[in-house]
Amino acid sequence: MNTMATSGFGNGALDSLAIATDHGHTRCVNAENPTGGKGTAATAASALGPSRKGSPCIQTIKAGDSVTLMDVDGPGVIRHIWMTVTDRTSPTGPNVLRNLILEFYWDGEDTPSVQCPIGDFFCCGHAQACRINSIPIMVVPNRGFNCYFAMPFEHARIVLRNDHNEDVPAFFYQIDYTEYDALPADAMRFHAQWRRERVTEIARDYTILDNVHGHGVYIGTYLALTALESRWWGEGEVKMYIDGDEQYPTWCSTGAEDYFGGAWSFADFDEHGRMRENTFTGPYLGFPFYSQRLAAHRESDYWDVATPAACTAGTFRIRFISILTCASPGSRSAPRKPAISSGRMTSRRWHTGTSLNRTRRSIQSVTVTSVSPADLRLFR
Repeated sequence: MNTMATSGFGNGALDSLAIATDHGHTRCVNAENPTGGKGTAATAASALGPSRKGSPCIQTIKAGDSVTLMDVDGPGVIRHIWMTVTDRTSPTGPNVLRNLILEFYWDGEDTPSVQCPIGDFFCCGHAQACRINSIPIMVVPNRGFNCYFAMPFEHARIVLRNDHNEDVPAFFYQIDYTEYDALPADAMRFHAQWRRERVTEIARDYTILDNVHGHGVYIGTYLALTALESRWWGEGEVKMYIDGDEQYPTWCSTGAEDYFGGAWSFADFDEHGRMRENTFTGPYLGFPFYSQRLAAHRESDYWDVATPAACTAGTFRIRFISILTCASPGSRSAPRKPAISSGRMTSRRWHTGTSLNRTRRSIQSVTVTSVSPADLRLFR
């Protein structure tokens, strides 16, 4: 008789912590232990003494330089990524979170599977940190960036590139992972791609993701935008062209706020009868950021401060079931090196592999687009 089943033990949310089912070995990579080696952390000394914050962070990342955060052999699975860094280096260098670029390379590949600004990777667009309280992404005061997506690898190399106009001081990070003797044959690889347009073209669909082929699971979208007009920006529906769809998609939402789990422009009326947007975050989706003042406080070539902005917003949706599915085990669209000026920004995440037993249908390719209404122009 299974005494665990009859007692109910094992069914609780935290019961798995007391059950020896994971036979891996816990490791971490950070500035105190850059190789992730066993028994090699906190070896540096400071004025406080031996093994006392001798190397708590990367002291300086020079403008134009890249630093390797992780370069380890597996098999393994990244379980948690934590990072924090300043969001500005001077009055003319406020866009640190947009200009530090994360690149993840799996299994010896030359082209990164993840290429995304650090802020957008953690669902904080516009180089502006905000609170995110979801299951896979958490951002807490003060710029505590956390990611809990599982990322299997045979070899993992993570690089941070400084495209900022100035040196960036004091970059703190920790990457927690588990070493295993072997990974399951159907373990997929994590991907994230980022793109933007400075100003979207009227009545032309904005492409969120394209040229992805193979088997996999589409797990989420983050969208950040600035509306240059006072009209509602969210009527563009999200369309997914799957497995050879041409003129019409297989999957379509009824509006942008609907796709991100909201309704009626995320708005309510205050005591004076004026409409106000309500921000929120949840386990899998949210509208965490809205501002009518952000652009006016940016002194940077990346913002056209002479152009009035109706609003600046950020929305995210993360799903783990079969509604959003796409893929690419070996071939994928080539990552784009982020340019300095842009409009609508999106980052997309998906896992790829040779098996789809985690989904309900086999998806071979996908294109995702969003319609820009005729009265809408976007800038960033």
